[in-house]
Amino acid sequence: MNLAQWGALLFLALLWGASFFFIGVAVGELPTLTISAARCVIAVALLAVVMRFSATGMTQLRSHWRVFAGMALFNNVVPYVLLIWAQHSVASGLASILIATTPVFTVLVAHLAVQERMSANRLVGVLLGFAGVTVLVGTDAFSRTGSSLQQLAILGAALCYALAAVLGRPHLRGVPVLATSAGQLGISSLILLPLALLVDAPWTLAAPRWLTWASVIGLGALCTGLAYLVYFWLLEHAGATNLLLVTLLVPVTAVTLGVLFLGEQLAPNQVAGMGLVALALLCIDGRLFRRFQRNNHSSNR
Repeated sequence: MNLAQWGALLFLALLWGASFFFIGVAVGELPTLTISAARCVIAVALLAVVMRFSATGMTQLRSHWRVFAGMALFNNVVPYVLLIWAQHSVASGLASILIATTPVFTVLVAHLAVQERMSANRLVGVLLGFAGVTVLVGTDAFSRTGSSLQQLAILGAALCYALAAVLGRPHLRGVPVLATSAGQLGISSLILLPLALLVDAPWTLAAPRWLTWASVIGLGALCTGLAYLVYFWLLEHAGATNLLLVTLLVPVTAVTLGVLFLGEQLAPNQVAGMGLVALALLCIDGRLFRRFQRNNHSSNR
């Protein structure tokens, strides 16, 4: 990757890592559906402004609305609700580590659903990923309630992202990335906003602090709307393999922000689990191992 692509990758890691921090602040005063709906509405408003001044028109949105609806459910509505609900009791740093298992689930879903061959390094990555999850959540997660249930909800969000990546995106080849982002976020807003009004009745809640407002706006405008634009730009210019690197960087950002500003601490099992998940992602990525094989091959010549 060139310097601009590396800069965009680091910026995306900062945006996505900050989303866990913003959620950690917002859940102190606002309920799950209200935060989820606001996130989507703010993001799609930003993308609508960008679309107004771009070549992407409403035709793409109308002709692909069924695919956008499916992507909205698996890429926004369900994972956002699960993740935000879980962060009412799960620290932002731990949440970011658990969601980093998305590529592990993606490899597994691709193998089971579309018969995409699982190479040896990816199989090792899947096994290491689930070992990391076991260390993070604990072997008795299903026999306990409380935070363990929330941690499993975050893993459910990771599985939703994997399903969207494997099953949804092949139907969107050739569709402008801006239309894809705006389409799924627009439908997500149409689903979540009425639910939030009906269930949360946000007008009855106490007025949030300015910091909560700022966190919700940051979550929607920066960590969702802007992040989508950066993500798809990177996907187009750097490729999906290079984009996988961002998954390694997001927990670093989220953990750092959580420790510095939310007073969070990582337990030893969480540090060990993060190490196993990082090793799993490196196995799935495969570049370090291919480089090691080339170097080993050169030294034996």
